[in-house]
Amino acid sequence: MHVRALADNRSMKLAVIGDIHGFWDKCDTAYFNGSDYDALLFVGDFARWTNSLPMARMLAGLTRPAWAIPGNHDAVTRLQLYAAIKHRPLLGAIAGIGMGWRVQRLTETLGPVKLRGFSLDRLGTDLALLTARPHAMGPDRFYYRNYLKHRFGVGDFQASGERLKALVDQAPKRLIILAHNGPAGLGSTSDALFGSDFNPAYGDFGDPDLRVAVDYARASGRRVLAVVAGHMHHRNRKTGSSRITWVHDGQTLYLNAAYVPRMRRDGSHHHHIALHINGTALTAEALFVSREGEVEAREALGPAG
Repeated sequence: MHVRALADNRSMKLAVIGDIHGFWDKCDTAYFNGSDYDALLFVGDFARWTNSLPMARMLAGLTRPAWAIPGNHDAVTRLQLYAAIKHRPLLGAIAGIGMGWRVQRLTETLGPVKLRGFSLDRLGTDLALLTARPHAMGPDRFYYRNYLKHRFGVGDFQASGERLKALVDQAPKRLIILAHNGPAGLGSTSDALFGSDFNPAYGDFGDPDLRVAVDYARASGRRVLAVVAGHMHHRNRKTGSSRITWVHDGQTLYLNAAYVPRMRRDGSHHHHIALHINGTALTAEALFVSREGEVEAREALGPAG
């Protein structure tokens, strides 16, 4: 477990950046370096398709404390991702050879941006960032099993849930959870926070191991302030309709930050989410920022008040 004290007070401002998929430029770097955010959280999927290194080199210019979780497009080959999507386990095993090396190279290229998975980082005296299972891709099968088994000793959802619970046992009273895909239990329609739009038959496409971790944290007396994730993009692939981007269940704010593409073709309207934490109170808003660093639009996320 890597623990780093970021702040000693109970007030904090975090930026959450959704699936980049190649949409990041020097204006983003300048904006966040000049911002007043205490830390930046990246939910993964840096690559347009599979090569994350060009984006990682740009993100390495950030000077604010930053954490990231790799998505299902990160540190994998095209053939490996194809095999995962098409459920070709033998092909996936062969194409997945060298994934550990690719993750290490991505980690090194990101420089000051800390690439995490199954980890706990201290943000304050009683606040921690729990980073969930890396490379998550959905609950229909356990993706990238060979790598996860070799690297973390986790070969299925149950083992993943147990590893996350062990991290919770080491956590302080307040938690922010960083994931690539969100937890199960937040809706089964195609426009739900983590509902499947590419195949409605799947319904709820949230991860069961992450749900286990959230429920366990609550049962053990922790306060899960927010779960931030992405993966399921904000527009329905088939209809173009908008996805629900937040859910609050009375205890926890769940956010899907995957606004893809996160900027317009002309380079305007750069999207991210601002989280303001004050004790156990939390507010969030989506911000759209110009190339010059001015806020062009904002949208409140979460219940009023």
